Amino acid sequence: MGKFSGVLLASDFDDTLYSSDRTVSEENIRAIRYFTGEGGYFTVSTGRAYATFSPHVGLVPVNAPVVLSNGSALYDFQAGEMVCQTFLPARSARDLVELVRAVPEVGLEAYHGEEIYLYNPNAVTRHHLSYTGVAGVEKPVSEIPQPLSKVLLEQDRPVLERARTYILEHWGEYYEAIFSNRVLLEMTCKGSNKGGMVLRLAGRLEVAREHIYCVGDNENDIPMLAISRIPFAPANCAQAVKDWGPRLVGSCDESCVAEIISILDGLY
Repeated sequence: MGKFSGVLLASDFDDTLYSSDRTVSEENIRAIRYFTGEGGYFTVSTGRAYATFSPHVGLVPVNAPVVLSNGSALYDFQAGEMVCQTFLPARSARDLVELVRAVPEVGLEAYHGEEIYLYNPNAVTRHHLSYTGVAGVEKPVSEIPQPLSKVLLEQDRPVLERARTYILEHWGEYYEAIFSNRVLLEMTCKGSNKGGMVLRLAGRLEVAREHIYCVGDNENDIPMLAISRIPFAPANCAQAVKDWGPRLVGSCDESCVAEIISILDGLY
């Protein structure tokens, strides 16, 4: 038992916990160890899939299952097992074919198990794969294996805005389509987002809603900020997040997670 027993802190990874120099600061690590040592649950809630987050899990002293793929998966790295996972509906095979015909400039990464399949890779795709340190296999959309946990659409913002509008106008009852940054649009099963999966994790851990805290920097984090007792965002967050109205803390390069734990230290 400790002062943070029954408290859950969920942090976005890129540009929140993971700084611009691609490290997790020692200050953040010390603070997380203090938090978990006092009985708190700390986890990451990321848009990254298993394949793109697992090489980095050793950087973070998590002691609870991790929310992956923008809320479509919950993976327990300590036990080495998938706790739960959602998939795009079977109709996504034909919907993606229609989507790339309607918006031919778009590229995509499709996540099937631990495999990543690419269609029409572009500069955004190449940068994202380099940044995450993984590779993918290029295939026609019609030949990408099913089922898919998520699809990451990649291009400049105007193209992705067109893609998002097309998805929501034609199939809004089947999919979530939300930006994780200006050039990445996350497509998951309807209802699969970070907020829903953090709540599912809290239920598994028997953490009450009033003891859930979340921090994130981009639009795909807003669903989990909405379920947080105090929604936190780093100073470097997207304008859409600032406009939403979280409590701002230091940037990702200023150990914002440590700052949040200091705030919680004063509350508990």
